[in-house]
Amino acid sequence: MSEFNRVLVTAALPYANGPIHIGHLAGCYVPADIYVRFLRAQNKDVKFIGGSDEHGVPITIRAMKEGVSPQQIVDRYHEQIKHSFEQMGISFDIYSRTSSPVHHETAAAFFKKLYDDGLFEEKESEQYYDEKTNTFLADRYIVGTCPVCGNGNAFGDQCEKCGSSLSPEQLIDPRSALSDAIPVKKKTKHWYFPLQNYEAFLKKWILEGHTEWKNNVFGQCKSWLDSGLQSRAMTRDSNWGIKVPLPDAEGKVLYVWFDAPIGYISATKELTENWADYWCKEDTKLVHFIGKDNIVFHCIIFPAMLKAHGNFVLPDNVPANEFLNIEGDKVSTSRNWAVWVHEYIKDFPGCEDVLRYVLCANAPENKDNDFTWKDFQDRNNNELASIFGNFVNRTFVLMHKLCGGKVPKLHTGVLDEKDKSIIADIEAAKAKVQTALENYRFRDALYEAIDLSRKGNKYMQEKEPWIVAKKLVEDPEAQKSIDNCLHLCLQLTANLAILINPFLPATAKKMLHMMKVVDKMLDWDNAGKINLLSVGYSLRAPEILFRKIEDAEIEAQIQKLKAGSQQKPEAPAKEAEAKVESAEAVSALKPEIVFDDFAKIDLRSGTILSAEKVEKADKLLKLQVDLGFEKRTIVSGIAQHFDADTIAGKRVIVVANLAPRKMRGIESNGMILMAEDAEGKLIFVNGEEGAVNGSKVS
Repeated sequence: MSEFNRVLVTAALPYANGPIHIGHLAGCYVPADIYVRFLRAQNKDVKFIGGSDEHGVPITIRAMKEGVSPQQIVDRYHEQIKHSFEQMGISFDIYSRTSSPVHHETAAAFFKKLYDDGLFEEKESEQYYDEKTNTFLADRYIVGTCPVCGNGNAFGDQCEKCGSSLSPEQLIDPRSALSDAIPVKKKTKHWYFPLQNYEAFLKKWILEGHTEWKNNVFGQCKSWLDSGLQSRAMTRDSNWGIKVPLPDAEGKVLYVWFDAPIGYISATKELTENWADYWCKEDTKLVHFIGKDNIVFHCIIFPAMLKAHGNFVLPDNVPANEFLNIEGDKVSTSRNWAVWVHEYIKDFPGCEDVLRYVLCANAPENKDNDFTWKDFQDRNNNELASIFGNFVNRTFVLMHKLCGGKVPKLHTGVLDEKDKSIIADIEAAKAKVQTALENYRFRDALYEAIDLSRKGNKYMQEKEPWIVAKKLVEDPEAQKSIDNCLHLCLQLTANLAILINPFLPATAKKMLHMMKVVDKMLDWDNAGKINLLSVGYSLRAPEILFRKIEDAEIEAQIQKLKAGSQQKPEAPAKEAEAKVESAEAVSALKPEIVFDDFAKIDLRSGTILSAEKVEKADKLLKLQVDLGFEKRTIVSGIAQHFDADTIAGKRVIVVANLAPRKMRGIESNGMILMAEDAEGKLIFVNGEEGAVNGSKVS
């Protein structure tokens, strides 16, 4: 990487037509962030560019379903997506949007430059048209019966039930998604980019110049090039998007895949006045992180556009990942078969690094992979908590117990073979992690970092400083063995913080706090050293880095996933209703029940008498509730929303006839009804002030 003076990293622009799910994170955002954090630790000149793609058919379809304007859709989801990325530690230097004025100007100017240079072909063709709404129909606006599986609601480009790629001509009984009218063919004019004119350039640039690209990327590019490239329309008939900057182009906008990648350029313009250094100087390394469905656009179409325009650097690498399935099934937003990032953050507060870890350790780098909640639990409990977290915790506990809470001296004269071996392991780990990261093998890099903690555990177990401590009375020299062991374990811990920082940044910060050192220690140059913590330096008490995740939490997520996928598709919202709706998507209703189901529930008014934290359970409070006719013990998962000493006297509604259930060894006899406010914080559903404890709620 020494030949490059700066690095520009982009991550695919997500459509602002809905929340992001963990498939998005695994596909490109987590690996991109790991790579950028690694470069920053090396003090490289790097810029990390992201933003929302706010044009195109998915936006208008979502707006049509909800009965609102496309602008309302993108405003809502841009903010939600941006917040989700921030919560997950995706450290963009800028997260922009393609509705920005800078982007509109940049994309229009890019198109006009190619037009003025005579590089477009102007063609008239027949396209599907809805005569009821006077609208040309993109493929996604046409629905009908899939000829492969019989799904009656297949789109004109794909059946989301069986996954078959389609064209509108293949649909049985096609109809307009706008009006149900039967579409007709009508002539329209568009501007086409002749990709075939750049075929020779692309073959030389990719097939000869970038054989190091990942097999899935190189193979897909070769297949496209071997099949021969064709002219591709770069404009569309629509009123939503960037208007074609020509006098005879009324009702036409730039094709979203012409517009969207230019968003990387316009976002860089917003970020820095020196934007041209990152796009136009040959000593810039440009890296696109994407999912496999975007390979052709980032490796064929966008590079051809950049070449045609001139003066721009071309991507050095496009490390695309495959797809992440969930519980053995493909992610489907239409079926709500997804793990939504904003919901994960609410359900597992403080566990953002755990998700980053699991998605990297199980990343679909070379083939589609599967996320399961059981694997999520196992990796957290058996790897993060029991290996990594356990080593750090034991090291600090023993340092405080056997060395007075300070970094002990390293007695070089009495180092044994085990000591020398762990020193070699510490020194070698840096190169292993670095080589893997530089070659975009993030799973391998993460394994090497975690493996160092495995070696630390093995070393400590073999040295047994707690056993040696029992011999100090008869052999005071044994303290040197204890000192050496814990000195090296502490230096290994410091190295773990450096190596793990690109992957688990919040965890690295916690470790810095425990070691009482500043962020500068995380510089990559410090990795592999065994003098990072000074002898005699006092360290803080250990913190638990990773809590155990309980079976009940995992079962709740599995049931949530299954229940969500059974919901009926949402009906379009009326305009008036949409205006008063919160910007946050409203939770889907549970399956319909009948009156007899509801009549079985016995709701009673009550008062909380006392509350206390449940040991080793971050979310649980043990409540004593007065129901008038008796006092009940109820365990409630509200500890992260209320302090135990502030809720005595609160009036509540209790499900009084819920079967008893043991939680953390405590029998819970009921459930407290709660609601969420606009920020997602739990609030009590209160009984009326005048209501008598135990009175029925109906």
